[in-house]
Amino acid sequence: MGDENFTSVKEFIEFILLGLTSHPKTWLLLFVTVLLIYLFTIFENTLIIILVWVDSQLHIPMYFFLSHLAGMEIGYVTSTLPQMLSHLLNGNGVISLACCILQAYMTLAMGSTECLLLGAMAYDRYLAICHPLVYALAMDRLHQLLLATFCWTVGFVFSAIYVLCTFRHPFCGIVINHFICEPPVVLKLACGDTRITKVIGFGLSTFIVLVPLFVILTSYGYILNSVLHMRSTGGWQKAFSTCGSHLAVVILFYGTIISMYIAPQSDSNPDRDKKIAVFYLIIIPLLNPIIYTLRNKDIHLAALKILIKLQRYLSTL
Repeated sequence: MGDENFTSVKEFIEFILLGLTSHPKTWLLLFVTVLLIYLFTIFENTLIIILVWVDSQLHIPMYFFLSHLAGMEIGYVTSTLPQMLSHLLNGNGVISLACCILQAYMTLAMGSTECLLLGAMAYDRYLAICHPLVYALAMDRLHQLLLATFCWTVGFVFSAIYVLCTFRHPFCGIVINHFICEPPVVLKLACGDTRITKVIGFGLSTFIVLVPLFVILTSYGYILNSVLHMRSTGGWQKAFSTCGSHLAVVILFYGTIISMYIAPQSDSNPDRDKKIAVFYLIIIPLLNPIIYTLRNKDIHLAALKILIKLQRYLSTL
C-alpha cells in the first residue's frame, strides 16, 4: 500500500460496524428482540442482587458470588446492547475510535471477570461438598472478598493489556464485520506486523480462560468422586442440583469463548465471529440467572418473602 493511502486510512477516527445483518427489513424485528432480551436480562440480574442483599438466608458464599456474577452480567450487556439497539434503530453502524476502544475494554473486562468468577464458584462448591467441616473457615467473609476482588482486578488488568496492544496499531480499514468492537475482529484491520500482538492476545486469553476452566474441571472431578461415595440419596440430589446448573453455564460460556479467542480462526466464513458472539454476549447473560434460579429453592423462598412483604405494604396504603 502506498504512503498516501496508508496515511489517510490510519488517520480515520471512526469505524463502521456492519451489525448482525445487512437486510433493513429485519432491523426492526432484531431491534424488538434485542430490546426485550436486554430489559429482561437487566431485570432478572437486578432481582438476584436485590434478593441476595435483602434476605439474610442468602448471605452465604455461593450467593455472594452469584450476586457478583449478576452485577457483571448487567455491565456486560450494557456495554454492548444499547449501542447495538441504536445502530439497528438508526440504520447507521458508525462508532468513534474512542467509543470503540471503551466498548472493547469493557466487554473484554466483563467477559474475563466472568471466566474467573465461574472458577471461584466452582472452588466454592468443591469446598462446600468435599470439605464441609472447614468450609466456614476457608470461605469466610474475608476470603470471599479477596477472591471476588482478585477476579475483578485480574479481569480488568488483563483487558487493559489486550486492548492497548490491539489499538496501538494503525488500521488499513474501517469496516468491522461485527456488531461490537471486539479485539480479535478489530485486529484483522490492523496494518503491518501483528504477530506479536496475536501472541500476547493468545497468551492472555489462554491464561484467563484455561486456568479457571482447569479449576472448574478439577473441582467437579473431586465433587463427582465425593458424590459417588455418598450413601444418602438426598445428598446426591442436593449436590447435583447445586452443581448441575453451574456446569450448564460452563459448557455454554467456555465453549463459545474458546472458539473465539483461542481456537484457530478461518477466513472462509466471514460471519463466524459475530455468530459466535451472539451466544456469549446475548444468549448466555439471559440464560445465566434462569439456569441458576430455576430449581433453586432458596431463591424461590426469598422471592416469595419479598412478594408477601410487598403485598402487606400495599394493603396498608
